Amino acid sequence: MPKSRICAWVLPDQLVPHHPAIVAGENEVGRDRLRVVLIESQAWLNRLPYHKKRTALYLSAGRHYAQELTEQGYTVDVVKAPTTRDGLSTAIDRHKISRFITMTAAEHGIRHWQVSKAMAELKTPVDLLPNSMFLIAEHDPAPDAKPGKRVIMENFYRSMRKHFALLMEPDGTPSGGEWNFDAENRKPLPKKINPPTPIAFEPDALTREVLKEVEASGHGVGSLDGFALAVNREQAEAALTDFLKNRLADFGPYEDAMSRRSDVLFHSVLSPQMNLGLLDPLAMCRAAEAEYRANRAPINSVEGFVRQIIGWREFIYWQYHRQMPGLRSANAWEADRPMPAFFWDGNTQMQCLSTVVQKLLRTGFSHHIERLMLVCNFCLLAGVDPAAVADWFLAFYVDSHDWVVLPNVIGMGLNADGGVTATKPYIASAAYIRKMSDYCEGCRYRPDQRTGPDACPFNTLYWNFLIENEAELRSNPRLGPNVLGLRHINADDRATIVREAGVFLNCLEPYAGHPSSVNDTAD
Repeated sequence: MPKSRICAWVLPDQLVPHHPAIVAGENEVGRDRLRVVLIESQAWLNRLPYHKKRTALYLSAGRHYAQELTEQGYTVDVVKAPTTRDGLSTAIDRHKISRFITMTAAEHGIRHWQVSKAMAELKTPVDLLPNSMFLIAEHDPAPDAKPGKRVIMENFYRSMRKHFALLMEPDGTPSGGEWNFDAENRKPLPKKINPPTPIAFEPDALTREVLKEVEASGHGVGSLDGFALAVNREQAEAALTDFLKNRLADFGPYEDAMSRRSDVLFHSVLSPQMNLGLLDPLAMCRAAEAEYRANRAPINSVEGFVRQIIGWREFIYWQYHRQMPGLRSANAWEADRPMPAFFWDGNTQMQCLSTVVQKLLRTGFSHHIERLMLVCNFCLLAGVDPAAVADWFLAFYVDSHDWVVLPNVIGMGLNADGGVTATKPYIASAAYIRKMSDYCEGCRYRPDQRTGPDACPFNTLYWNFLIENEAELRSNPRLGPNVLGLRHINADDRATIVREAGVFLNCLEPYAGHPSSVNDTAD
């Protein structure tokens, strides 16, 4: 009896070495009879006007992955199709597939389809393997947490550190004597320091062809000019080495800094490759720890980097699947304002937001403080619809994925999940921006004024938010000092703040093309 024709279906964000589905299929029928398929779903690529560099990265990385597998002796088919479902049906007909083996998706929509609908719609058995790309698959720090129960990220992070023995001493204490060195990592960038430029990769013939395709499609935001992202494992590893050697040591002190003098400062800019599977998160952490052990990087920098990966990243993924599908529509502050139009072109007199949007249009990247304390801070204070903000993040960032954007933006950044992800809303006035950046220098607005024609909108909106939500905010112990500041503002000044905030908000031009990215089918 002939062996079954097995197909390993690899999703576009699962470009891992030794993919579980490929390993399982090869063990069952041998490499010569195994078929590997990757689907380039046009509906999936076009469901939002994604940044052109993001689309190019996805397509180029997937095709390079297929090329690597082919060189290893696998039969690989990259199927371009209207939808994922159509692509899999094409593979069934083309290769006479009798069964699929695949790894569970990271995104809720495709995972739901894999689990509940794929087998019936394809009329072909589908074996689902656990997703191995996240460390919580091995260790769940809060397996018994009930829905809605608040789980503190710091506790989650410490559990991960202990389990994976990262930055831990033989006696069970954390390296450096502290679990968290965040207090040391809040310095603005000194004028005398110029961060080095990250390594760039010249597009090869395959990538150049992808760039032509993406440009010709006419779809998406941003520019493809200067595309130099790592698109395969070798390049991703070189980018990691470049970060460890040239930027890790100074990453910690300036990880919260913002500056017009550098697009990335000392950040790794490795999240796009890590989220596609080109870099292993645990290996990245161990490589950073090795730099600390060799006295090439200080503990505060290494701990901050490790915390971003095994603390924040894993916690965000954990929260995503814990809260979906309700997270997408979460709106605890009942915000309903459309996304302002200036977020699509940078045409605003607020220099900080103009700079970030223009940088995004060029590069598809800004670091976590710019995302949290500029974009999300403004949108929360302005009452922008959380779903609209999430769609904007999904469209504009080269490292965007549903599983990271929804909990990070809707949960943490906008506090729209009722405080399940974060213990307080991350709101701040212009004083924070002035302290941590050079964006206020030369800006049309004054960061030291909260009302009047020259007042920074962050100030007016910040105090307006506190006034409008005073009762609720007083109940949060972490926001006590902020709310207590209202006692120094008399009734007349309060009325002025509310009036001027209203005028500013009413003058915000809304973006007219708000799309929906809800994805609960195999598009």
